[in-house]
Amino acid sequence: MKSRRVLALAFGGIVLVGALFGFQKPFRQYPGVEYDDFPLPPDWSEKTEWVFARLMYPQVQGFGYRYGRDWKQGMSNWTIDYPRSDRHLVQAVRRLTRVHTRSVEQPVDLDDGEQYDWPWLYGVEVGHWNLTETQVKSLREYLLRGGFFMCDDFHGTQEWEVFIASMSRVFPDRPIVEIPNPDAIFHSVYDLNDRYQVPGAQFLYSGRIWEKDGVVPHWRGIYDDKGRLMVAICFNMDLGDSWEHADNPQYPEKYSALGLRIGVNYVVYAMTH
Repeated sequence: MKSRRVLALAFGGIVLVGALFGFQKPFRQYPGVEYDDFPLPPDWSEKTEWVFARLMYPQVQGFGYRYGRDWKQGMSNWTIDYPRSDRHLVQAVRRLTRVHTRSVEQPVDLDDGEQYDWPWLYGVEVGHWNLTETQVKSLREYLLRGGFFMCDDFHGTQEWEVFIASMSRVFPDRPIVEIPNPDAIFHSVYDLNDRYQVPGAQFLYSGRIWEKDGVVPHWRGIYDDKGRLMVAICFNMDLGDSWEHADNPQYPEKYSALGLRIGVNYVVYAMTH
């Protein structure tokens, strides 16, 4: 009897996973601000445990990349570093963990409700986003159901205010706090008590590790009622560039090393909390 129950549960799990794959949107690629013809790896269509999900979003009018295009068609702020950055972090997750990881990313449109297929969601340049009311509600529901959102690559007072204009509508009743060093997100794979500011590629010609007036880096977050970190906010830093340029000999290795470790920790935390 016990063995039959175990078999039934196992079969139910297989059916559930199969159903999840069946409802997931197929992989698609968009032209990016920096890359518009990035080659696909040979195993791009493999079904895996984890996928790098990249948030698509409308940006503030007149404050970011437009090029006369609809943001749903790419070539917009959400495509900064895309897809090179995503695929480099994916390779790090493959090499440094046992998480079965797809080699290509997944752009996610909140308007389609497809975020529920992906437990980890990444948003770049959120100092330029401008979520609609429908998208605000969709992101809030996703996070309260157990989703995890990591945002990165925005700097200074003005971009923080743009970020808050949307995030305060997602969670008007939940504070944004500094994530304390003992939090599990800094210890899920690597112990990351000694963090430092990670600059974007602009550092290569400016020599500055900060942008605008964003001199001090912050690792901030929003928690749910049970103490789970739902939103991880990397402010005044550019982890996306540290992933993107991990194979660039001109970009200092110490920044990519920390950026990749933070990314790996955040992925594993999202998969286990």
